[in-house]
Amino acid sequence: MRVPVISYDGKPLMPTKSSRARRWIKEGKAIGKWSKLNVFYVQLLKPASDNKLQDVVVGIDPGKMFTGIAVLSQKETLLTAHVELPFKNVTKRMVQRSMMRRGRRGRRINRKLPFDKRSHRQNRFNNRRQEGMPPSVKASKNLELRLLRLIVDLYPVSHVVYEVVKAKGNKGFSPVMVGQKLICKKLSSATKLFNFTTREGYETSVTRKHLRLEKEKGNKSLQIPQTHAVDGIALAATHWLKYTAIDKNSMGSKGELTLTDSIFLIVSRPPISRRQLHLMVPSKGGKRRKYGGTVTQHGYRKGDYVEATKADKTYRGWVSGDTKTQVSISDANWKRLGQFTSKKVNLIKRSTGLIVTSQKYKVHGG
Repeated sequence: MRVPVISYDGKPLMPTKSSRARRWIKEGKAIGKWSKLNVFYVQLLKPASDNKLQDVVVGIDPGKMFTGIAVLSQKETLLTAHVELPFKNVTKRMVQRSMMRRGRRGRRINRKLPFDKRSHRQNRFNNRRQEGMPPSVKASKNLELRLLRLIVDLYPVSHVVYEVVKAKGNKGFSPVMVGQKLICKKLSSATKLFNFTTREGYETSVTRKHLRLEKEKGNKSLQIPQTHAVDGIALAATHWLKYTAIDKNSMGSKGELTLTDSIFLIVSRPPISRRQLHLMVPSKGGKRRKYGGTVTQHGYRKGDYVEATKADKTYRGWVSGDTKTQVSISDANWKRLGQFTSKKVNLIKRSTGLIVTSQKYKVHGG
């Protein structure tokens, strides 16, 4: 697997072998660092002797609940990722928000007055541009854009390939199509960073089959490369593999590409509740207890990666809550590992707003 390389002035260079990266660190030519994507990289301390760059392509397979991402060069698979989008959590919270707002408006109305004299809100003006996205879709697209930005900071990305979704069969609409035009418009305008192209679903499928990549279609929520990351690989591969006529009677992919083992990331956003001033059930006396937010009483923030000790056992996870004397720690799926005394909790890494776990992906195909 290749290690990303950053120049001494912060520009991404072509990744190098892990053995060479270790040698550079040992000889004092570079220092090792960890990115917000939990990917180890090296930064050179002197100008590089060779700044030549090859094509590095990012393939993005967007979805409603999950997104697959892959970073490829012609001879190496550099990175693959399975992204869990915050669509469901945001949708649920929007419903809760509307319920609380409805309750506040109801409590504000003096029902002893005649209807025409009650305190209703004014009619809305027709001043909306109708160019926005629903909050749930916007949160998902913003997460995709943030991950792409972090990848561009690590690798010398030259092209981004994005799958354009079309409704299947006689259906005139697919939920994945929401916000598609806006995201494509935003990516196509980033010409100073990379070239942007789109592909359709059938091109992804043909390329994936040509590369003999296994696809899991039964349970798409499985956190494995075969669910979504392989589609990201296929999309990035279309930069070198062209779907064209092989002979008079058949179509296929032509070109040269080598797939290798790579790091596989599972990325999600910590489901932290926003700080709420108004609760679902208002308390008597006008006193509001604290609910939500990222700050704890013990100097940690929700989403911090920490290490804790309990009964001679050591646990590692993310801060998910607190009490007066204890800190709650959860795993990557936000399942609580336990509550620990704050004095026995040690900070490893501050919260980046992302939960990232990694493993090795062995390619079966190519």
